[in-house]
Amino acid sequence: MADKLKIMLVDDHYLVRMGLASIIALEPDMIVCAEASTGEQALGLYRRHRPDVTLLDLRLPGMTGTETMQAIRAEFPDARLVMISTYVCDEEIYGALQAGALAYLVKSVQREELIRAVRKAAAGQRHIPAEVASRLADRVTRSQLSTRELEVLRLLVAGRRNREIAGTLDITEGTVKLHVSSILGKLGVADRTEAVTVALHRGLVQLTP
Repeated sequence: MADKLKIMLVDDHYLVRMGLASIIALEPDMIVCAEASTGEQALGLYRRHRPDVTLLDLRLPGMTGTETMQAIRAEFPDARLVMISTYVCDEEIYGALQAGALAYLVKSVQREELIRAVRKAAAGQRHIPAEVASRLADRVTRSQLSTRELEVLRLLVAGRRNREIAGTLDITEGTVKLHVSSILGKLGVADRTEAVTVALHRGLVQLTP
């Protein structure tokens, strides 16, 4: 085991972990050293096993994948982490890479690319698939929304009217209208409905129950 790359899997779905473990088992120089279903478990197992590469699901119960990465890297700055997700949302990709992910993979990834990403991560190199790179480029070149604009956008997604948004944020309706106008411009959309659609598609805002 000492001469093999130690891989830790973090996903709350057993079948996903089993699938990843089966792929890794085919590589003679790799071994799964630990499996976790939550971020809290992952942090404890990381301390114990010190894996060479950790594969994390983006959306975990409790601590998210991104928060888990931040917690691990706070203790182990050299941790080599790969995010794997069902989703390809601009903001989530950007957030994962900002948190220290060396790769962002979609769960439909082919075996060869998965193994290539793991090997590159073990060597401290980044691996960004073309689809992900395209979304990231779109995000990076897009004007950024301010904190207040994001607050207004979340309330728009929740179906709030200008008067309700003004009351919630303790600002005037006129100010709300200015923020909405700025949001439409930055997102490149014509109206509030389009803004909500784009915000959800890009992962700028999450729907809450």
